[in-house]
Amino acid sequence: MDKFVINGGKKLNGKIRVEGSKNAALPIIASTILFKKGVTVLKNIPPLRDILTIKKVLEYIGAVIDYDPKKMTMAIDCSKINENVAPYELMRQMRASFLVLGPLLARMGEARVSLPGGCTLGPRPVDYHIQGFRILGAEISEDAGYIIARAKRLKGSTVYFDRPSHTGTENILFGAVTAAGTTKIINAACDPEVIDVADFLNKAGAKIKGAGTATIIVEGVRSLKPVEHRVTGDRLVAGTYMCGAAITGGRIEISGFIPDYLTMVSSKLHEMGCLIEARKASMTITGPKKPKPVRVVTFPYPGYPTDLLPCIMAVTTVSSGTSRIKETVFEDRFSHMMELRRLGADVNVALNEATVNGVNKLKGASVMASEIRGGAGLTLACLAAAGKSELLRVYHIDRGYSRLEEKLSTLGADIKRVN
Repeated sequence: MDKFVINGGKKLNGKIRVEGSKNAALPIIASTILFKKGVTVLKNIPPLRDILTIKKVLEYIGAVIDYDPKKMTMAIDCSKINENVAPYELMRQMRASFLVLGPLLARMGEARVSLPGGCTLGPRPVDYHIQGFRILGAEISEDAGYIIARAKRLKGSTVYFDRPSHTGTENILFGAVTAAGTTKIINAACDPEVIDVADFLNKAGAKIKGAGTATIIVEGVRSLKPVEHRVTGDRLVAGTYMCGAAITGGRIEISGFIPDYLTMVSSKLHEMGCLIEARKASMTITGPKKPKPVRVVTFPYPGYPTDLLPCIMAVTTVSSGTSRIKETVFEDRFSHMMELRRLGADVNVALNEATVNGVNKLKGASVMASEIRGGAGLTLACLAAAGKSELLRVYHIDRGYSRLEEKLSTLGADIKRVN
């Protein structure tokens, strides 16, 4: 397995451009199952492990895909799909693979999809997806770890979510765009990635209104046509670099994304002493000599994103006081806490809230990533730590960050990948 070897204490300075959003690209790729003819061309598709996984899932069911990771362009032809089973050996690698359920059901009239795997963040049930498809008229059963869904043609109805779920919202969208009649999704996820998915489907002929709000209305159409689409920039990767500037006291110009999608993150880093200059599609952030403590509560968009909790938590470990960070989305989001302690952080967690007492300096140590975002947070902590650190299991980080060590090196970090 690869690991990162990091000599900390260097400021991050320079310019960096983020690639396409993983959380937008994955559902958009899955949705092409709905296209019975022609070739869809997607641009700005990041070369990530998760992208290769969803590519394998589609190829397994019969899609023909040509992906150029250097140009980040993917051409998808789903005209020859002849399989409605998504197997466990592929599905276990990430939770987002469950997004094939909606388009497979809508196209084939039946889908047999393995329950998904992915990051260890505690229970992340697919109940919202299943209940939503039942409301749209599907018969759902479970057999040997597979969800089996059947419906000759889904029928429009009103689907309510107890709380916003971006993958749940997207999956129901995929079923609704070709359903008979009108579907209304109440308490839908408002994430920018959901907007990008809806924009893509509308280009292809879908009739979706309200994406980006809590109520989405979909008028079913008979079929979709292939289109060309450029995936939005990854705000979560951009947020990671923002926290990198904050924790090292550096200055980074970040481009390729929409800063308005990170207003809550910008607000919290500003509270910590960062100077931020936001433009239409780029941002410059300058970190303070010593970050101030902060209080953060994660919440579905437009709240503070749970995926960037580990990054701002890393910044608080070297702050000038006591910070409190509360998680309201995933119960095991603090799985990286013990690894931060190995670096000398003063962190305690009780009832899904972390209390972080800033220390003068973190110290290099051997630590281990257990999921994507926790691994990114640990990388930042190692960059700020005095001395040498080793970060193991970086394959988790590779799921969401393309060649992170190379990107950080261009900003002045002393980091290298070792097999």
